[in-house]
Amino acid sequence: MYKKITLLLVLLLLVLPVPAVRAQEEEDGLELVCSEEYYRALDGQNIAINVYNWGEYISDGSDDMLNVNKAFEQATGIRVYYSTYATNEELYSKLRGGGAQYDVIIPSDYMIGRMISEGMLEPLDFAHIPNYEFIDDNFRYPEYDSENRYSVPYTWGVVGIIYNTDLVYEDEVDSWDILWDERYMGNILMFSNPRDAFAIAQRRLGYSLNTTDPAELQRCLELLQDQKLLVQAYVMDEIFDKMLGGEAALAPYYAGDAFTMIGENPALDFAVPREGTNIFVDAACIPRGSKNRLAAEMYINFLCEPTVSAANGEYIGYALPSQTAVAMLDDEVRESPVAYPPQEVVDNAEYFGALPRDTNLLMDKMWTELLSTDEKYSKLLIPVFLILSITVSVLINVMRGQRKRKQKNYF
Repeated sequence: MYKKITLLLVLLLLVLPVPAVRAQEEEDGLELVCSEEYYRALDGQNIAINVYNWGEYISDGSDDMLNVNKAFEQATGIRVYYSTYATNEELYSKLRGGGAQYDVIIPSDYMIGRMISEGMLEPLDFAHIPNYEFIDDNFRYPEYDSENRYSVPYTWGVVGIIYNTDLVYEDEVDSWDILWDERYMGNILMFSNPRDAFAIAQRRLGYSLNTTDPAELQRCLELLQDQKLLVQAYVMDEIFDKMLGGEAALAPYYAGDAFTMIGENPALDFAVPREGTNIFVDAACIPRGSKNRLAAEMYINFLCEPTVSAANGEYIGYALPSQTAVAMLDDEVRESPVAYPPQEVVDNAEYFGALPRDTNLLMDKMWTELLSTDEKYSKLLIPVFLILSITVSVLINVMRGQRKRKQKNYF
């Protein structure tokens, strides 16, 4: 009888699902809402997913924080191949060109709207994303995804100006005008993508961030061209090294990254100009043609786990679309006016909408024109430097002549 019971127990152990190995998860204190059965559904099928995300935009295990991708692999048995991009336009070009296959991407709101209109995204099966219940109501059915079919919010924030208080007076950083201030020539960084760069010019001129008027866009281009001589570099992720290293005085950038940089360099601060700004949402989507949609939806669901979302919020500094996750954050993050801007800032901000195809093409063309004006400006600067060189040479010769005359008179 004892042998029969033992044999029965062995058979049961062979048939029943083997519990997930969560030693690292338990060590990190990671508690998951969805069941182990849910996360092990694809285990043992040798599945891997390709995730394409912004740089510096996920908790990666450094600074003793949670390694989100590793935790997902341990929970599911699904391998994650993770790569990064710097701009929405880089992401769009990569997908439109068909040069790579991704299963999960995290674009910004306006790019999601554009990709939906061009049939580049797969509709989501929210039955496979039960943690969507934690997304706050005010982030559901957004304008860029009005049917709420293609995206799950990941983070949100606003754009402002990060500046070095050792180089810039605090009371001066209250307007976008400062990015055109000649006193800071060579000390200004600027966005290296058209939508964000044009948005600053649009706000400065009092235009909508979603204008489709070619004349208004042309005026924005002219304003950006006027600024170009003052700009040290057009950057995205490079901003971290430059601002942290004191290589620049001013830069427009996203509040979440500003919060992170301020934490590493106390000389830095952040301000939202009085003219208003862009408020944005980045959301997880599945590109058209993904061969691992179920695994991709599981990954998106994992990002919505309150503990995982909170870990991301702690690490990257961006605001979270889930109050359940926000409640888990440290007071320093949750109460920061940089990471979580006050209501008056939000009320004075505008979301990017999906622009018509003709407007996108026009803005892309103008952006290319802006970046290609190096040669024109170089030709303009050559005679200026030539005149300065001649002037300096003349002054040096005059001073030498005066010195010789003094020496002659002395003797």
